[in-house]
Amino acid sequence: MTIDELKNLVCKTIDDNSDKLISLAKNLESTPELGFKEEKTAEKVCNFFKELNLTYKDKLALTGVKAKLKEHSSGPNVAILGELDGVICFDSEIANKETGASHTCGHNLQITTMLGAALGLKLSGIENELKGNVTFMGVPAEEYIEIEYRQKLREEGKLHFLAGKQELIYRGELDDVDIAMMMHSLKDCPEPTVAIGETSNGFLGKTIQYIGQAAHAAEAPHSGINALNAAMLGIMGINALRETFRDEDSIRVHPIITKGGDTVNSVPSDVRMESYVRANNVKAMKLTNEKVDRALIAGGYAIGAKTIINTIPGHLPLKCSKNLNNIFEKNSKSLLPENKVLDAGHFAASTDMGDISNLIPSIHPFIGGVSGALHTKYFKVEDYYGACILPAKLMAMTVIDLLFNNAENAKEVIDSYTPTFENKEEYIKFLEDCFERKVH
Repeated sequence: MTIDELKNLVCKTIDDNSDKLISLAKNLESTPELGFKEEKTAEKVCNFFKELNLTYKDKLALTGVKAKLKEHSSGPNVAILGELDGVICFDSEIANKETGASHTCGHNLQITTMLGAALGLKLSGIENELKGNVTFMGVPAEEYIEIEYRQKLREEGKLHFLAGKQELIYRGELDDVDIAMMMHSLKDCPEPTVAIGETSNGFLGKTIQYIGQAAHAAEAPHSGINALNAAMLGIMGINALRETFRDEDSIRVHPIITKGGDTVNSVPSDVRMESYVRANNVKAMKLTNEKVDRALIAGGYAIGAKTIINTIPGHLPLKCSKNLNNIFEKNSKSLLPENKVLDAGHFAASTDMGDISNLIPSIHPFIGGVSGALHTKYFKVEDYYGACILPAKLMAMTVIDLLFNNAENAKEVIDSYTPTFENKEEYIKFLEDCFERKVH
């Protein structure tokens, strides 16, 4: 068969099963779960792999799942990823009313895309035409939330890192992967559209605790040490630093207070915060992190409160493979009008796909079919074909481009890529060095 015949066959197979895939996307939307708790979602992925007669491994990094197209193969291994977790958005109509978990970031569409590509490549029966293998992965905990919960898992020895893909890398589940691909929903874009992602911010995560002294807020406030005031001064200090943030570094710092006190008639003695420090390069992340620490410590010093800052590794900046993007873009233009294939440029948010992209060639295209902003109650799927069927085809088509003709395109993508780290061990050491605790 020619390469075009293979692509047509796989796309037809996906189209023939589009109702099933769309039903899956809606079903996943109805049962959102938060990171490292995605047991029902993982079970649905496992069941889909079973239906395809794909051997799988589960409970990877607690809830992750992966399967391979072939039992045995030689040649490059291309991974297609989908994220299992939801994000907290209590005011969304599709949120779990108890946990706030919702698929207002479209991860259910990622999972459906990944499984749709698996279906197309498996049921079309073309695997023997491909030199190499394809790994399909449902990955946990991309949303970097519930930090205290994840820190507890780490203290219990259940996790080493707090993000799903970092943990999978640490546990060796990507050791045999040479190329990685994953899509993400494109905000405010209801029509079928592809935006080719290039870069994103990375970030460091922070938890902050101010410890003061309780006192009666009306009768004896002078006897207390107001930890909430210390936190407010710390935030004001961060805001005063914003004029020092260089535009070209795309810096974002956005703290929240997670505990503001215990009772309204007591001077707050225990106040907690969380924050991200984001930038598009590691040097700016680290420099800004030091500035933020100084501001936070100054807030405690001014009031006389004790300041405890825990810094933890977040996500690395995304750097997409240009050659791999070019292949995906060409396929996109074969299925969409040229004006519906866009350049996404830089993405100010962060993803742990960035970590993978600093180790192996990766892409992270953005896909339309949804309206509203990410992580808000306004996020809504408008076109399921555009949101999950189209990208399933594009992922499968790109796999064919990579692994057809003795995998020459895959080899070229791999050879043209320069990793940030020489090996996995250097990457792990970098992350471990990001863990830091300051007490003042």
